[in-house]
Amino acid sequence: MAKPTVFASALIPLLLLILGVMGSQDPSQAYSTEGFFSIGLGADPQKYIVHKTGAWALKFLLISLAITPLRHLANWNHLIKFRRMLGLFCFFYASLHLASYYLLYLEQDLRNVVSDIVKRPYITLGFMAWLALVPLALTSTQYMMKKLGKNWLKLHRMIYGISIVVIIHYWWQVKSDINEPILYGLIVLLLLGYRYWLAKVTKIKKFKG
Repeated sequence: MAKPTVFASALIPLLLLILGVMGSQDPSQAYSTEGFFSIGLGADPQKYIVHKTGAWALKFLLISLAITPLRHLANWNHLIKFRRMLGLFCFFYASLHLASYYLLYLEQDLRNVVSDIVKRPYITLGFMAWLALVPLALTSTQYMMKKLGKNWLKLHRMIYGISIVVIIHYWWQVKSDINEPILYGLIVLLLLGYRYWLAKVTKIKKFKG
């Protein structure tokens, strides 16, 4: 029952976006409503959709990275069964982020995609991060884990570098308020730093043992 619950919960951000778009007669115009349960896309719906899909991709990335520290610090070993699912949701929202940018900003013209990737460094980094996520998503099955063996773990360690690239992409993308990129960056450094420390401790124990 736990996995279906996590799966359904991970779809809530998408559901809220869909309800927001459906509630707006003209998605190109501002849409907002009053009340605690209101669903609005703000003054710039296109920007809101692109930003939110990217933000949730980053959040799922951080949650998946947090599983190893939580397992060791809190002894929550059962969390490991959710890690691949959360990683796939990271890729899912990252793909929605890329697709919404393409559909809403680039007029569905591949020439504009190439131009943006070349001219805008933060777009270049974002696209590189998405490309790097593709092989991780494609090899997330039990079958691929068995087939790749030890190479599977080496391949999926790419997520550490991807997380850093994503933070830089976010940092370069914002124009003024960099508080969120800094906060997410500190979280990434903390999570990666803990992994580095854990690897060092494990090596020392093996050496002494």
